[in-house]
Amino acid sequence: MKPAPFTYHAPRSVDEAVDLLHQYSGEDGRVLAGGQSLVPAMALRLATPPHLIDINEIAALRLLRAENGWLRIGALVRHSAFERPVLDGPLGELLASVVRHIAHHPIRTRGTFCGSLAHADPASEWCLVSATLGAELVARSVRGTRTIAASDFFRGAMSTALEPDELLVEARLPLLPKGTRFGFYEFSRRAGDFAIAMALVVRGKETWIGVGGAEASPRRIREAEAAADAAEVAARLITPLSDPHYSAAYRRDVVCAAVRRALEQCN
Repeated sequence: MKPAPFTYHAPRSVDEAVDLLHQYSGEDGRVLAGGQSLVPAMALRLATPPHLIDINEIAALRLLRAENGWLRIGALVRHSAFERPVLDGPLGELLASVVRHIAHHPIRTRGTFCGSLAHADPASEWCLVSATLGAELVARSVRGTRTIAASDFFRGAMSTALEPDELLVEARLPLLPKGTRFGFYEFSRRAGDFAIAMALVVRGKETWIGVGGAEASPRRIREAEAAADAAEVAARLITPLSDPHYSAAYRRDVVCAAVRRALEQCN
């Protein structure tokens, strides 16, 4: 199939982009960055935005640098930027490890880190990383700029705290101290498929445990972090998704195994 007719806009600045969003968000205007989710949905006419706002010519959104204890990731930074560590230390290594699980290489060369967060697919690896590490998400509109904690950003499957006229311009991940260890485990039926469940464990002065894929939103499960039976506690506390292919009980079992294997990688 072909997309429904739409008007194409190519702003050259963030101000111009948010002005267009303010003007057209009430008509279901959409932002195009990587387009790896939006374009197929448009081709199938599951999404029919009458206005498409392409932000790919906004140079300021290609920001990628460490600053004041954070790694700042602009809205046009592609997944493939992380295939080699973007900075020395545990965070660079963590991102380079996780990115290998995202779809396939052609998709990683176009899809964006921030686009993945804005899409909020429960099976998104970057959503899990952001939720576990306590990322900050920076949204911009004609009203100004606001910073949203990752714990408040994800509202459910494909649902976020972004207002219709807000553009996610930047994600900030906290830099991890030297000596921090991490483990990431994802289970899917085939390489590149959507995750059925995944777990991220980060261990420094304290241990952080996050679970994704199995629930409507990724989250850090603090109650499991001090437990001797952390994997069992995490699996018990989730509210698993269920569908004709994977029951809630099955996903709970996968979460238990995923957390256990992520913990083993930290040792």
